[in-house]
Amino acid sequence: MHIQRRHRRLWLTISFFLPVLLMGGYFAYRGMAPFGSSSILTVDLGQQYVDFFSYLRSTLLHHPTSIFYSFSKGLGGEMWGTNAYYLFSPLNLILLPFAGKFLSAGILILVLIKYGLAGLSMAWLLDQTTEQHGGRLLAFSTPYSMMGWMIANQLNVLWLDVLWLLPLVIYGLLAILDGRGWRFYLAALAVTMIDNYYMAWMVALFTLLFAGWYLTTTKEPWRPRVTAFSRYLLASIGATTLAAVVLLPTVFALTKSKGTYTSTSVSFKWEYNPLKILAKFVPGSFNFDQMPSGQPNIYVGMLMVAGFLAYLLSRRDRWPARLSALLVTAFLVVSFVWSPLDLLWHLGQYPVWYPSRFSFVFCFWLIWLAARTLEPGTTFSWPVVLGVALIFLVGALPLFFNWVGSVNYISQNQLWIGAGFAAIAVVILTLRRQTSPALTDALIVLLAVCDVSTSAFTALNNISYVSQAEFGNYTAKLDAAVNTIKKGDQGLYRIAKDFMRTKDDPFQADYNAADHFSSTMEPSVSSFVGSIGQPAGDGFITYTNGTELTDSLLGFKYSLTANNNGKQADTQVLPLTSARYDWDRQTTLSSSKLITIKKNPTALPLAFGASDQILSLSKNTLDPLNYQSQIYQALAGKSTNDSLFKVQNFDHVTFINLHETTQITGAVLTKVDSAAPAAIRLTFKPTTNDPYYLTLGNGILDSVTITRNGKALNQYDTYRDTVAVSVADHAKGKSVTITMTLKKNSAWLQNVSLYRLNQASFMADYHKLAQSPLKITNYSSTKLSGTVKLKKGATTLMTTIPAAAGWHAMVDGRPVKLHKVLSTFWALKLTPGTHQVTFYFVPPLLIWGLLISLGAFAAFFALPWWQKVTARRRS
Repeated sequence: MHIQRRHRRLWLTISFFLPVLLMGGYFAYRGMAPFGSSSILTVDLGQQYVDFFSYLRSTLLHHPTSIFYSFSKGLGGEMWGTNAYYLFSPLNLILLPFAGKFLSAGILILVLIKYGLAGLSMAWLLDQTTEQHGGRLLAFSTPYSMMGWMIANQLNVLWLDVLWLLPLVIYGLLAILDGRGWRFYLAALAVTMIDNYYMAWMVALFTLLFAGWYLTTTKEPWRPRVTAFSRYLLASIGATTLAAVVLLPTVFALTKSKGTYTSTSVSFKWEYNPLKILAKFVPGSFNFDQMPSGQPNIYVGMLMVAGFLAYLLSRRDRWPARLSALLVTAFLVVSFVWSPLDLLWHLGQYPVWYPSRFSFVFCFWLIWLAARTLEPGTTFSWPVVLGVALIFLVGALPLFFNWVGSVNYISQNQLWIGAGFAAIAVVILTLRRQTSPALTDALIVLLAVCDVSTSAFTALNNISYVSQAEFGNYTAKLDAAVNTIKKGDQGLYRIAKDFMRTKDDPFQADYNAADHFSSTMEPSVSSFVGSIGQPAGDGFITYTNGTELTDSLLGFKYSLTANNNGKQADTQVLPLTSARYDWDRQTTLSSSKLITIKKNPTALPLAFGASDQILSLSKNTLDPLNYQSQIYQALAGKSTNDSLFKVQNFDHVTFINLHETTQITGAVLTKVDSAAPAAIRLTFKPTTNDPYYLTLGNGILDSVTITRNGKALNQYDTYRDTVAVSVADHAKGKSVTITMTLKKNSAWLQNVSLYRLNQASFMADYHKLAQSPLKITNYSSTKLSGTVKLKKGATTLMTTIPAAAGWHAMVDGRPVKLHKVLSTFWALKLTPGTHQVTFYFVPPLLIWGLLISLGAFAAFFALPWWQKVTARRRS
């Protein structure tokens, strides 16, 4: 018995290390850090998730309350629901030793461990519930851990835990359906929900299908089966209550962010030709074009497909079980291509990139049925073997003869390689009991491992990655600049910059700003940021187009300016995203080879005394600069009719190969000679040293390129609202020429206007608002306290804390009502004088969720123990 146990442990250990070695070898071959100069970072992993992992590290090591709320999330936002989607995997603790530029190496190690755990979990499930044991486990666990879904989504590290959790859930489900207890299933499903609610939803749907199929495999009467199914449903509800501490606050947060984009109308349509799915049964059937849209990544190897087909064609199970298996398979396939079911699997939202995210359950399904069929010593009749071969042949014809339409992710070589693997799989089905068991096992494992390895390496060769220098050097420079500021100022403020690697740079370097990209972006913040002239969208904001006024209003106390001017060719160049000539009036604190740190003398604190006019101000203009002026003047108690920004005329306009127009704003430019270059030059000479800004409509960069005095005018090019670009400051009497060169035959100068900020009026308003600052004495991510002395006329404490539910306020020891202003920020009504003010944040429904989870834990795990104690006393 002891030897047998050691033997099982040995093969389970190998099932972990085999995919780790295979994928680790590939990563080393590609030179990914720590093996070389490349990195595993690509697409969202490089543009989003790596920054979230850095945020998690900073949170756990330095300021734990940021797990609930963070001012690094845009202007500030709740994080409990965000973390439930991105960061609640316990495996993320592996990343704690990897700081800054070394984080990419830590992520690679994390991904390899998830590959290994997927193989181990599947091997353990099969070892416990099927006749597959020993070395044969590798034939199923390796294809599972290296399935097409895993290869295509390894960059979505936050989803990968589901591959090692799903087998545990299925084991618990089998136990509950067989009457062997419900606790394992309940605990496994609850852990899956806590780890990632999004993937857990897909697992829960699949358990419903799996349970329905499994109950058809038995000859028991219908009453025991109904009882078993009822136990499964009750345990599923119980798992939900156990996970309530995460689920309740997350659901609330989603209703205020991601959930606002949920589809409320269903289109009953086919998304693409279902025959295209056949191409996904070819090794390596994946490329970059398949990320934004495409077919499900379901490759598990030809042997697994052969085993699945043999299950349907043979008499391994009762005919009701095989029929229900066919129906489950059909339901999953239809879910890939029919919109209503696609929405169902994706929680009511069409995936933005990475289609058919639930296809991992289809891969599991194929492998599970194959493992159930390809048991040791199983003999298949010739009709079954020929049937499998015929299905392979019929399925291959549309691919070889290109009947499925354009498919650019497979080649003829891939088709022939796949055909070869399929032929070997069919031959293995013909092996009889008389064949050496050891030889048969070796052939099965060798085919399965070589097949999925070939597919994985071929698919990943189609993807490019961020170099380690591009990530590491940028991160090191940004961290150094931010740490320099923090050493001299440990207060609560925001930092702006004119360069950007990702919109989550604040997470990466642990500072406060107004940049963020995630699925849980609050719509009110995104809308406000867009309305004041910043790039914004449903899932992102970025502060690249600030003005001196917005820098002041939002408390941007420091700025980071790139010194490279885009000229350096080495990997340390900071990607420029904005032009901030108005920062010339800020005070320089320090300057390095690449970054200059400046201090803004007009930055307001996070909260300050203001006029109550702000409480009733409504947005009545689409002009971002006029809206900025209205906000600032309302805060200062001034009339909002006389804008701080004055429209300026260009002194001279030159049309080059263009039909002339009498106005600039809103003009449609058309080429005279469509074959020749065309441009318009707009020249002005400032009459003051005030800041000047140029507004640009949201589509103009699609049709023109813009330069200022012959140099590129840096501008982040993804935005939906009109933005304001700084073009001059302290430039009295100096000519400034804006040149717009057409990319096409015509261009619409949407909202192209020149403005001057009345510096004297702005400074007068600033000094009035700066008279009553909230002097913060203590702060954390979820609580800040301080003293404010409101001057006469200041009856409102204005904050730039986004108005998220969960914030509360105390004034002079008493709770007070928070008022939402500008549909975005919290403010308090106060009387002139000195007040002690405290703001604190508690995620909505967190306390209720915690109580429900604790109650469920006590009921499900303590109650049986109490019953045993009571029974002993009675006896």
